[in-house]
Amino acid sequence: MVPKIRRGSRTHGLLVYLYGPGKRDEHVDAHLVGSWDGFAPDPGRDTSPDSDPKATLARLTAALDLRVKQAGDRAPAKHVWHCSVRTDPGDRMLTDAEWNTVAQRLVAATGIAPEGDPDGCRWVAVRHADDHIHILATMVRGDLRRPRMNYDFKKAQAECRRIEKEWGLRRLNPGDGTGSKTPTSAERFKAERTGRPEPSRETLREAVRQSLAGAATEEEFFTRLREAGLRVKIRTAPSGDAIGYNVALPGDRNRHREPVWFPGSKLAPDLSLPKIRLRLADDTVDQTTASATNSGRPDWSPPARARRSATGIAEHAAVLLDGGDDEAAAQLVGVGELLDAAAQTSPAATRAELAAAAREFERATRSHVRAERTDTRAIRSAARGIIQAGSALGRGEDGGTTAMLASTLVLVALAAARWHSARGHAQQAHASRQTAEHLRAACRQAAATPMRALRDQGRALPEVVRRTHEATIRAALPQQGLRADGTPRTDALAATLAQAEQAGHEPEALLQQAIAMRELDTAEDVNDVLVWRLRRLAQLPAHPGEAAPHPQAGTRQPTTSTNDRTRTAPTAAARPGSDPRTRPPRR
Repeated sequence: MVPKIRRGSRTHGLLVYLYGPGKRDEHVDAHLVGSWDGFAPDPGRDTSPDSDPKATLARLTAALDLRVKQAGDRAPAKHVWHCSVRTDPGDRMLTDAEWNTVAQRLVAATGIAPEGDPDGCRWVAVRHADDHIHILATMVRGDLRRPRMNYDFKKAQAECRRIEKEWGLRRLNPGDGTGSKTPTSAERFKAERTGRPEPSRETLREAVRQSLAGAATEEEFFTRLREAGLRVKIRTAPSGDAIGYNVALPGDRNRHREPVWFPGSKLAPDLSLPKIRLRLADDTVDQTTASATNSGRPDWSPPARARRSATGIAEHAAVLLDGGDDEAAAQLVGVGELLDAAAQTSPAATRAELAAAAREFERATRSHVRAERTDTRAIRSAARGIIQAGSALGRGEDGGTTAMLASTLVLVALAAARWHSARGHAQQAHASRQTAEHLRAACRQAAATPMRALRDQGRALPEVVRRTHEATIRAALPQQGLRADGTPRTDALAATLAQAEQAGHEPEALLQQAIAMRELDTAEDVNDVLVWRLRRLAQLPAHPGEAAPHPQAGTRQPTTSTNDRTRTAPTAAARPGSDPRTRPPRR
């Protein structure tokens, strides 16, 4: 049950709208379901022979405004209190009597008309649809004083949560005042009328957020806004210093043919210029981003190397979030920027799910918890590295490292959900869990081809090699390596261990290192998570068609035996890159 409160100054105008057809003829059978005394005239149900709906509407307006006129200059300029209350689409349809109870409880809880107070404000509740009502009240009491209505929205929210619990309705998550402003009905109607997929406010919020991802300076942020195709207007003080900014979509104009500008603070609380300056000052990123784009093998593309680097940094962010410290709040902002960066530069096949994940997680980045010692330089530099590395392809190493990053970000999102849940942040925790679902979908899309190739390679391993690595996996993960029917599902993991051994690593030690990095209870598929961890730790190609790295100095070489030459000479199906069908196309 969602209440929405507004203030106005025209009682008659609002009543005309509530009893009228609506903007799209959506109002049906408008009628009163409750009023301050139960005897207010109802323009929708006046059945007398000489009834005139317009005259009845005028009488209702006069009755509501009576005390406003008596108060004269003492009445507030915006004397109309308007609260719409809507049930969830999955809820049962409430009766008129039940809606009357809802209205009475809300006007009592907010201070409009306290229970048992004969001088409460006058109000009516109008129903013109199955799923919601509108409460209209005039804010002058019978003693001609103004009602005490501090925190009326929070009080209305709290009362709605109580009604949901008592009546068995869907219980929504309570807000904490840190959410971004939702588009108005007029903005939504305009988007439909002009053929836009969403209101301008939402498009601008996402564009501003993406422009901020990994930005090192204020100037770079504004440059990115313009490069994204937005109209930008900088607000300056008399001294010439910038004090704010406004953005608008090209072609989005009002009735006067002027651009429709939105200040950053109206898009989201953390997108005002002062908040952006704090983020840039506290989290100065490395503008060279050498660690993000130059790590790893030189034959890998910049997008692949940037994603690998970001994966390790995201793992560390998850560890900090699981630590439960309030300082981890700063990591949430960095994770949001990492998601925005990945969504902008990822292949088309995964871009939609990653963009949806970034949108969901935007709610999880804001709460009333403030980190005093913010240090997110590493994660913001990782986001910057992804942006500067450019767009990744949907195949080869680029596609594999996209799956690697998405798999890790699933665990980060779940760690964020636990962090928020521990602090009672219901909306943020829900957004984090929704983010994880979108990331799982993106990971499945990106990992389909490389995982299929790895499973084929695992099944094609020589019997002795495969059994050796399956024994290693069972010893490390006694409950995770088998399906319910007892058949193994470790083909991709066994192939990865074989390739790691060929590259000079100790399989048992490497697997234990991967397991110890973080808990695996929240993983949808433990084996897949470990495959991506192992391939990153061992510097193996994320796509099995890529060439395997040469053994490094100081690492263990696989032993050769006359009875087990397959350990050092895998078959063509097991040798990475030996099958032309699994090789990535030439760039």
